[in-house]
Amino acid sequence: MKKAFVYIQSGGPTAVINSSLYGAIKEAKKHPDLIEGIYGSLNGIEGLLDDRLIDLEKEEEEDIELLKQTPGAILGTTRYKLPKDLHDPKYTKIIETLNRHNIGYIFVNGGNDSMDTCHKLHMLFEELHLDIKVIGIPKTVDNDLAITDHSLGYGSAAKYVINTVKEICIDASCYKKGKVFVIEIMGRNAGWLTASVDLLPSDARPDLIFLPENVFDLEKFLVDIKEIYLRQGHAIAAISEGIVFERDTSSARVDAFNHIQLGGAADALTKIIEKRLDLPTRSIELSLAQRAYDILLSKVDLEEAIACGEFGVKKALEGHSGEMVIIKRISEKPYRSEFALVDTINVANEERMIPSSMMKGVKMMDQSFRDYLYPLIQGEVPVKFEDGIIKAARFKKVLL
Repeated sequence: MKKAFVYIQSGGPTAVINSSLYGAIKEAKKHPDLIEGIYGSLNGIEGLLDDRLIDLEKEEEEDIELLKQTPGAILGTTRYKLPKDLHDPKYTKIIETLNRHNIGYIFVNGGNDSMDTCHKLHMLFEELHLDIKVIGIPKTVDNDLAITDHSLGYGSAAKYVINTVKEICIDASCYKKGKVFVIEIMGRNAGWLTASVDLLPSDARPDLIFLPENVFDLEKFLVDIKEIYLRQGHAIAAISEGIVFERDTSSARVDAFNHIQLGGAADALTKIIEKRLDLPTRSIELSLAQRAYDILLSKVDLEEAIACGEFGVKKALEGHSGEMVIIKRISEKPYRSEFALVDTINVANEERMIPSSMMKGVKMMDQSFRDYLYPLIQGEVPVKFEDGIIKAARFKKVLL
């Protein structure tokens, strides 16, 4: 019996999150004998709760192709946490939506919190003996998903961070007496993105790199900043947004997964530098552009995102469920990878930090980190423009 397919995007977007959707759509269309409809859930799991599903086969082919250079989550995303109790009425609403549209395949594209959603849905269907397959499609610019070699979206985000920080460093060195620059980069508990600046050459890179994996010593930071500034007339520090030091976060919001809303660390540090060292400063928060800049797409990241969506659909049709697609690195030179599946229970709510073996302190990373990251930022992707503006997919979003 043919059943429909529904795709869910969840958590923070990436520059290639829509490319995984592209791969899944393309693969699903190859199996009309098994799949009777290709749907998208608006705003993640909330679309299943509220019965807000769209027919992806009613979208224009040009817009499907443009998914490969469209940032954000075109289906809309969410940070909604499903209840632990599988007998909660919310699950009844989800089952009603699935039955109404004869859905037999669910794809959850997200990070570790999203894999919690994926795992709960799988457990629910197992308990109710429902023939509905659930597959997780990995993504997060933070690169903190467990087990997989790397996360989709990380390579492109790292490429953006590397090139943007390089330009900032070159600009900052123009003056005989410049400023202290503190550049804030995404990364709550894992510093993979901030560490990426280590790939820059010595004459165009931050003087100091601070990751959340290490204890941040404010007093040592101030001593180092002053010494560097007096020696070269400017100083540049790259910090992860999640580094811990005493500052006011009492008004920060907390999401459904109990994550405090980050941001403002660079601004807080520059205020301390101004007060304690009496040096001119500038705080720079790279913010959302890190995950939404398609001009600097990594070709490797794009191709793996598409292939991952395709692989997920193939495995669901083979009968797999409750599993997430992972990337396995086969070789470094030349770089080659392949896909496999792992149980979502081993990924849900887990975080992978940078191992200590890849760190050398606050000024540089180990060569093993560079060997790890270099392949992931390779290859340029030509993007289509219209009147000087990057074209992006625009869905009609025809509700079922």
